Amino acid sequence: MARRRPGAYPPAIADAALRAGRFVPPFKRERMTWVKPSFCWMMYRCRWATKPGQERVLAVRMSRTGFEQVLSLATLSHFDRSLHDDAAAWAAQKTSSPVRVQWDPERTPSGRALEHRSLQVGIGGVAVDAYVDEWVVGLDDVTDQVRAWRAELTAGGSPALPQETPYALPADVAARIGADG
Repeated sequence: MARRRPGAYPPAIADAALRAGRFVPPFKRERMTWVKPSFCWMMYRCRWATKPGQERVLAVRMSRTGFEQVLSLATLSHFDRSLHDDAAAWAAQKTSSPVRVQWDPERTPSGRALEHRSLQVGIGGVAVDAYVDEWVVGLDDVTDQVRAWRAELTAGGSPALPQETPYALPADVAARIGADG
C-alpha cells in the first residue's frame, strides 16, 4: 500500500515529473531530496505553495516497503546518546548511511510549533535512485487544493485538511531513527 506525502517543488521539476509520472530532470539525483510526511509541516516549510522554488505541491505516493527500507538505511542528523554508544559510533553510521533523519516541531495549519515532533527524511547517494526508480509509485498535483485551503485559512476558516494517522514501524526501524512509538 502506498501513502501520499507532500512535497514542494519549482514548476519546472513538478511539470516534468507529472508529464513523466516519475521524477526526471531537472530533478537532480545528485542532491539530497527530503521527504516530509507531515502535511502541516510541509505547508509551513513551503508557505502554502508561496515560497519561491516551492510553488507547486505534489502528493508523492511512496510504497510502504520503500518507506520502511529508506528508514532502515537512515541515521539521525545529530548525535543522540540514547541511540548510539558514543559520538564516534554515530559518526561512523552517518558516514556510511545515504539517508538522514531529523525530528522537527510539528506545526498547526497556521504554522505554530507544537510540542511533538515531525519526521523529516533526507534521501541521498545511492538511495535516491531507489527512491526515484522503485519507491515512488505515483505523483498527484495538489497545488490548486493547497491554494484553496490557504485562502480558506487566510479568510479565518478551518479547511478540512488531509487526515494523518500514526504510522506503525517495525521495532528495529523505529529504534534506528529514534521514534518513540
